[in-house]
Amino acid sequence: MIAQPQMANELSQLYKNNSGKVLATLVRLIGDFDLAEEAMHEAFLSAVETWSKQGIPENPGSWLISTGRFKAIDIIRRKKRFGELQPALQQFLNEVESHNVSLTQQDIEDDQLRLIFICCHPAIDPNIQIPLTLREVCGLTTEEIASAFLVSPSTMAQRIVRGKNKIRAARIPFAIPAVSELTDRLDAVLYVIYLVFSEGYSASAGDSLVRTDLVNEAIRLARLLLTLLPDSEVMGLLALMLLHESRRKARTDHNGNIVLLEDQDRSLWNQEYIKEGITLIHNSTASRRFGVYTIQAAIAAVHAEALTPEDTDWNQVVSLYSVLMRLDPSPIIELNRAVAVAMRDGPKVGLEILASLADRKELKNYHLFHSSLGELLRRTGQTDQAISAFERAIELAKQAPEQRLLKQKIARIQSE
Repeated sequence: MIAQPQMANELSQLYKNNSGKVLATLVRLIGDFDLAEEAMHEAFLSAVETWSKQGIPENPGSWLISTGRFKAIDIIRRKKRFGELQPALQQFLNEVESHNVSLTQQDIEDDQLRLIFICCHPAIDPNIQIPLTLREVCGLTTEEIASAFLVSPSTMAQRIVRGKNKIRAARIPFAIPAVSELTDRLDAVLYVIYLVFSEGYSASAGDSLVRTDLVNEAIRLARLLLTLLPDSEVMGLLALMLLHESRRKARTDHNGNIVLLEDQDRSLWNQEYIKEGITLIHNSTASRRFGVYTIQAAIAAVHAEALTPEDTDWNQVVSLYSVLMRLDPSPIIELNRAVAVAMRDGPKVGLEILASLADRKELKNYHLFHSSLGELLRRTGQTDQAISAFERAIELAKQAPEQRLLKQKIARIQSE
């Protein structure tokens, strides 16, 4: 028998690692989002009771899917007593009762990608596709998604419900589309995978900088997508994620504090990921049809190839950001380019660019704008203004490691 506190911890980790796959497969089997979610939660509740007595099974994901499937049958039978079932649910019940439901490991592995393609179907409003995917595939809370899209949780909840209803009404098939149809959904699918990775690489809130489960899942999905469609931007996105992930062991110290790029122990960087990422970039650029993900990956590659911070080719970084701005003009890219210019030409030049960006509404409440401003002010000796900028960044930052880093910067200034 496993002690309850230990079981709670292990089940919490299993939920993080498996809930997305379990839900995706249950949606495929059942054909209904709401019922699949209900069945999944009942399966996890059943796991608490069963596993505390019998131990965690060798393949907990399969156990949860199997249990969730039968929980769904119980729920459907309860619903059946009160009226007619929807056709999809009646079909599911018939298949289960005739023992025709398959549950291969390969299907389970592919189900999350199938679910992404459902959520990114052209029939669904583009403004709903990505939030729906983040909620249903990646397990982000409605509150987290609402915060990312700068809307209220109630507004975001309504959007997600509309997306589910559209899938049901349009009878969108739970399948990976034919190659001829992939390109119509590719941009949305790539963006979703990128957002999943971004949330894992630098969690939007909480005590931990990294959510390894989301990082690994994003990389796995990109690899799977690349086998289906060897597109240059799929290569570029996978390269970008691998190059960022290559630095994971060096990004924090043993206390979970952030270690900035220039201070990282580069011997800890994963050279296999760097090598693979650079190869993917070369393959993507050779196609001459590459886009924003490949350019971002190329920027990451410049950092990855520098043996020391001083070896970084900032002129190339600035040039790449200039190309990126032409392809995808955004305040965030302008900010990143300004920081690169400051590293190449000096902090005073960088401050001039930041001054021109200060009134951009997208940056006023963006903590990294204020932290970048604070750093450049510090480097030009404007300590009081630097402290004010860092304090504003602390107010806006939602992640505990970032808040600690900013407080350390302030303390360093005050001790000098």
